[in-house]
Amino acid sequence: MKLILSSIAVLMSLNAVAQDAPWLTDARKVAGSVPPKLLQVLNEEIAKGGPESAITVCSEKAPQMAKAASEQSGWAIRRVSLRNRNPKATPDAWERATLEEFDRRATAGESPAALERFEIVASGDGKEARYMKALPVQQVCLACHGPAEKLTPEVTAKLRTLYPDDKGVGYAIGQIRGAMTIRKAM
Repeated sequence: MKLILSSIAVLMSLNAVAQDAPWLTDARKVAGSVPPKLLQVLNEEIAKGGPESAITVCSEKAPQMAKAASEQSGWAIRRVSLRNRNPKATPDAWERATLEEFDRRATAGESPAALERFEIVASGDGKEARYMKALPVQQVCLACHGPAEKLTPEVTAKLRTLYPDDKGVGYAIGQIRGAMTIRKAM
């Protein structure tokens, strides 16, 4: 029993140290910078051309925004999902485990908007910082990610054209659509 309590105390103390790590502060800032910009661009595009035109934002502009933010910040940034629309948004093993953990925690009552995971992991010959922040579904997301029977024919047609293997529909507000995932060599 003492060994278990000692192990728990060590883990808690390591987590407390990680919470104050400068890399974590930077990771949170970087991961939090892309979604508001993307949401702004999506809303502008929806206002101009409807939800079907927003699909192009997610398929073309979002990766460009992530690439620009990666180059500016030094972090590799992307979005991933367990039910990905874009084949490039398939999670690796660490990301998959994190997304599954996010789903369990949300089901247990935690706020999806507050879910994050961070850790330093072994990578190749060194270590890297990994950080993920859940992306819960918002009202604007439902036009393209909501129940399939509620999508407009135009949205459905565009999704079929761009994403023939789309798994990114059937969501409700507040569910975890995916996550921002970032990594950096340490």
